[in-house]
Amino acid sequence: MRLVCAPENFNFAEDGALNVVLYGQPGEIRDDRSARASAGQAAKTDFIRAGYNATPRAWDFLSIALSVITADLAGQREESADNWTREFDIKIAVADPIFWNTQATALEAALKFLSTDRWQLTFESGGHIPSPPKKPVQPDEDCVVLLSGGLDSLIGAIDLAATNKKPLAVSNIVRGDGENQEEFAKTIGGGLRHIALNHNATPPGKKEPSQRARSLIFIAFGVLAATSLKKYHNGQEVPFYICENGFIAINPPLTGGRIGSLSTRTVHPEFLNRIRDILIAADLRVRIINPYEHCTKGEMLKNCRDQKLLKSLAIKSVSCGRYRVFNYTQCGRCVPCQVRRAAFLAWGNADLTSYKYSNIGLRNDEHANFDDVRSIAMAIADVNTNGLESWLGAALAYPKIGIKPPLKDLVSRGLKELAALHLQQGIR
Repeated sequence: MRLVCAPENFNFAEDGALNVVLYGQPGEIRDDRSARASAGQAAKTDFIRAGYNATPRAWDFLSIALSVITADLAGQREESADNWTREFDIKIAVADPIFWNTQATALEAALKFLSTDRWQLTFESGGHIPSPPKKPVQPDEDCVVLLSGGLDSLIGAIDLAATNKKPLAVSNIVRGDGENQEEFAKTIGGGLRHIALNHNATPPGKKEPSQRARSLIFIAFGVLAATSLKKYHNGQEVPFYICENGFIAINPPLTGGRIGSLSTRTVHPEFLNRIRDILIAADLRVRIINPYEHCTKGEMLKNCRDQKLLKSLAIKSVSCGRYRVFNYTQCGRCVPCQVRRAAFLAWGNADLTSYKYSNIGLRNDEHANFDDVRSIAMAIADVNTNGLESWLGAALAYPKIGIKPPLKDLVSRGLKELAALHLQQGIR
């Protein structure tokens, strides 16, 4: 699939390509020979309206992320030869094409790991860099934290505020999570400065539901915000916290049928380390940190520095991978829901979350189709029979994943939390 991604004044002249208007509307293209899409206008408008002034390479990085998320939504996996792996050839307009073409191979490798698709990126001049605000705001926060509305990001923001950090909270607006994001930002630390952005990637036709490349847009929003801080403009490095428990970050394939990006890799250490290298090469002084990369979700709950606040907000957080499918109710049976439920059990506090399927141990025709429950049960049985090393296989065999022994121990502890949940639910 070919895409050309650029501002509205770009010469979209390629027949057969999906033309993607960055920071504009698709109807503003007057070349009718190709399909049209758009992304990023709302994010740019809201960011500039807030008075923030990000660096040109941060805007270029956002343009790349917007192009990638649009491709990810437009490319239908069911139309590929194996019903999963897609091929993308994307031309992206940026302000500094000479530099970004030196990073094309690194970006392609990171994206291939993230989505298991084949990516080819080329960069041309003509990218959009907004004019600095007339009255620029340089927030005096000392770091940035992603605030998704999920339990892990909630704990991360609570812990930062409790240790006298002053984070700027950044959210990617997702339908159903916006109210949580707002409430958490207003409550934590007496109120956090908060900016919520929406990529508004709108391809023609239906959207591909898998969205395996979406984490790049989360990171791009965080980098954009980080480079607007007073600390960054003063020449300092800005810590950027992406808080996720290490077990779900690695998301080891539970069975042989869940290899590659069939299990999501949103904040996998291999992916984050590749993006860190690209940010360093771009001289973007933003340091991505996951302080919980060696913690299970249960350990995050138990070790949270403000237990009272956590207990009041935890139930409002969302972990479910199928939240919108079940009319904004958490299903209780997907892998993220099971990890959440196991974490509450390890925490020792009642899980009062309303789940669509509260009893995942029932033995009837409907519950026999709970693939994720069966997959976790199979993983637990495999480890008990053959040992952790055999079950893990090559799950940690990546060149940039980091030091492996702590990760193996983390995975073992995460599986034990899940085993305790399965025992409680009577799953065999």
